[in-house]
Amino acid sequence: MVQPARPVDAEQAGPFPPDLHDVRHLRLKAALLLLWALVSFGATWFARDLQAIVVAGWPLGYWIAAQGAVVVFIAIVVAYCWAMNRFERQDAEGHG
Repeated sequence: MVQPARPVDAEQAGPFPPDLHDVRHLRLKAALLLLWALVSFGATWFARDLQAIVVAGWPLGYWIAAQGAVVVFIAIVVAYCWAMNRFERQDAEGHG
């Protein structure tokens, strides 16, 4: 038995809903990706300079490589989730 084709909702027809291309979302993504790149590549670029700074008996380069980059990445994910929830609340208030 062949199932009849279901109608496709107009909002779900494209690969992404239109609100994902909102300027607020693009700026947020760009800023968080820039922060991620600065932390990831900045720590590598200045690794020798960071070795001179000692924190709790270990060079700062070790702290950034071992924990700092991971903590910053988790903070980026949390910031993204918080901002997206905020954007959704703003959109719901504006359209409600």
